[in-house]
Amino acid sequence: MTPPPPLAEIAVLIYPGAQLGAAHGLTDLFSVANMTTRRRLGDGAPRLRYSHWRASADGGQVDRVLDSDPGLPGEPDFVILPPAVVAPITAEDAAPLAAWLRQRHDGGATLASVCAGAFLLGETGLLENRAATTHWFYAEDFAERFPGARMDIDKLVIDDGDLITAGGIMAWTDLGLKLVDRLLGPTAMLDAARFLLVDPPGREQRHYSVFSPKLRHGDEAVLKVQHWLQASGARDATLAAMAKTAGLEPRTFLRRFHKATGLKPTEYCQHLRVGKAREALEATTRTVEQIAWDVGYEDPGAFRKVFFKVTGLGPREYRQRFGVGVARGTTGPADTL
Repeated sequence: MTPPPPLAEIAVLIYPGAQLGAAHGLTDLFSVANMTTRRRLGDGAPRLRYSHWRASADGGQVDRVLDSDPGLPGEPDFVILPPAVVAPITAEDAAPLAAWLRQRHDGGATLASVCAGAFLLGETGLLENRAATTHWFYAEDFAERFPGARMDIDKLVIDDGDLITAGGIMAWTDLGLKLVDRLLGPTAMLDAARFLLVDPPGREQRHYSVFSPKLRHGDEAVLKVQHWLQASGARDATLAAMAKTAGLEPRTFLRRFHKATGLKPTEYCQHLRVGKAREALEATTRTVEQIAWDVGYEDPGAFRKVFFKVTGLGPREYRQRFGVGVARGTTGPADTL
């Protein structure tokens, strides 16, 4: 029996420095989705065509080098830019590929990126005034290089229709499953996720990111306060105390602190305290109430709200997912938050 024509072709662009593990992992994921769908629906089940495309040394030519359906004509309906191995692609190296990507997009293709692949997508100019995400580690570099993009670093995947961006290095699984969901439906997506033993889409990058404060801003007064907050764990960090440490009037301190760090002092202190709480939840069996008190919160309920605001998880759920000092699925006697 001749198989039905594929619903769509999903291409993975192997650009200079692209992570080959992610490129092959994506096409393996689509192969698994085809297999599980065929097992469920029979030989006439809908399927996906997947391919790898590689740029020439000078970037002037991009050719299909792997094809699940060799010989079929047509252009890719989706083009995925995988993560980079070490660092984002430079603007110079990206220029010829960006032109090729714009042509595909003008022809109706959806463009998608994973992790540092967002830098190549950004060079197309298509992210101007569009929502996007990348790996939290590259957030500052991305914002500086593409100030017109509306970056939301908390999101692991942002599906903006014709442009899709995914955050962390391993978010290629989330992106791949999202495309399976879009093209083959939610049942096919869940079947593939179960086969591969990976979580279905729905996670957030803030579950995994760590607070990395801006320190190279050049404002010595603000930096002095940041060092004091780090050393003290942000305990007793009132506005008056911070302004005094900086040697500034409170209003002046607030303005300069936000300009230098991108955060209000209260938000900055919350991130510092939650960071210490995360370490305790991961590595100790102390109760949530004890940890809340240790990091400066007298009210465990207030601590829970702040923790959820920063991480997207409650303290108990965070410990169950990331804790190594306590058996998974168990809690201390007071871990009821």
